[in-house]
Amino acid sequence: MGFITLANTRNPLADAGTQRATLASLPLARTFEDAAAAAGHAPLRATAISVLQMNLGRRCNQACRHCHVDAGPDRTEVMTPAVVDATLAFLERSDIPTLDITGGAPELHPRFRDIVRRGRAAGRHVMDRCNLTITRLPNYADLPGFLAEHRVEVVASLPSHAARQTDAQRGAGVFEDSIAALERFNELGYGVDGSGLLLNLVTNPVGAFLPAQQAMLEADWKRELRRRHGVSFNRLYTITNMPISRYLQFLMDSGNLQAYMDRLVTAFNPAAVEGLMCRYTLSVGWDGRLYDCDFNQMIELGAAADAPQTIFDATPASLAGRRIVVGPHCFGCTAGAGSSCGGATT
Repeated sequence: MGFITLANTRNPLADAGTQRATLASLPLARTFEDAAAAAGHAPLRATAISVLQMNLGRRCNQACRHCHVDAGPDRTEVMTPAVVDATLAFLERSDIPTLDITGGAPELHPRFRDIVRRGRAAGRHVMDRCNLTITRLPNYADLPGFLAEHRVEVVASLPSHAARQTDAQRGAGVFEDSIAALERFNELGYGVDGSGLLLNLVTNPVGAFLPAQQAMLEADWKRELRRRHGVSFNRLYTITNMPISRYLQFLMDSGNLQAYMDRLVTAFNPAAVEGLMCRYTLSVGWDGRLYDCDFNQMIELGAAADAPQTIFDATPASLAGRRIVVGPHCFGCTAGAGSSCGGATT
């Protein structure tokens, strides 16, 4: 809302290769491969897949300053029907317990509701990574009710429990709309003890620093959102900003790139490696290409050469134990308490 994407402005960092080259050129104290090896993972390998993540594309009703997807209203990448069907078929013939739906704003995909229905019909836990404001658009006002009907876990992103910080990152009026969306989810039972309807919030730092301790922030957020707005939720997940896409541009523009990367390397936590999301997640891109995580997807670091490259060729057995493809950005997931789509890893 108010921001424009790197792709739309022809920014050099819209190119994934340029992002990778920019990070590779930085003089760091050690490589991520060496850090992982010192933690007992040489090389880093996947376990069995427990989360199948579908990135439905880069279309979004917002264009946030930190967005690692470079998503926005002007993006046209949308998962094709063939990829949707192949991914759901892969899920249905597997024993993967969780379907994680993300974007962009995944709800903008024309088959979003069909994907949810099929995931639930297959007996899987379904998660929707929601930016909250999508539910304030007239055509999507019934979305919270649909998600509640199908018992979908809502993982809602919100930079801050304060309006100024949220609007600075996402655009004027976003915080107000986000609170209204949370109120609606609460009315339906989301975030209410005993309802079984999970409403988890995700926050990332606004500036060039690491997130604070997750449990401490969660207590603070629960208190402040309840006190100021009467809003409740289940869990708060903290995610370290990844030095890719628009956040990479922010770091370069503010002169913080080298210092931020040095901070990530220095804060490497060997205990965080074990719980890295890439070890148990398979990420499927809008075009069907396979990745170890959503971050690798955005800088086009595909699955290892000896693993299946697209969902059309994949089987769960062929992907379990695969070598994880890593780069300097991976230090973002192992700094401090660790960072994943489910928050801190330690």
